[in-house]
Amino acid sequence: MFVLSGYEYFLVFLVICCSVPVLALTLAGLLGAKGEGAARRTTYESGMEPIGGAWIQFNIRYYMFALVFVIFDVETVFLYPWAVAFNQLGLLAFVEALIFIAILVVGLVYAWRKGALEWS
Repeated sequence: MFVLSGYEYFLVFLVICCSVPVLALTLAGLLGAKGEGAARRTTYESGMEPIGGAWIQFNIRYYMFALVFVIFDVETVFLYPWAVAFNQLGLLAFVEALIFIAILVVGLVYAWRKGALEWS
């Protein structure tokens, strides 16, 4: 029946994964509130009335700080599999991890010198 045998379970999984969001959006559209009015068109945050305009310009430093955090947070996640299999990997993997950490340190020093970590 299939050209690639052994991929039937993957096809079923793919169909289920694609149908869950479609089903969720369809149910939300059918069961959701349909009322139109002034209260529905207003924005709110945690049930509080909005204060001021919605278009506030933030300083670029906040975005830079967040990007640096995300980069280093994601990169440290890559060290966990290495740490778990450290005994089986050998000296070459240790050297590669040291190079990886050195690249992270160079990036941190660069961000520090550019002032991406300064709040004031």
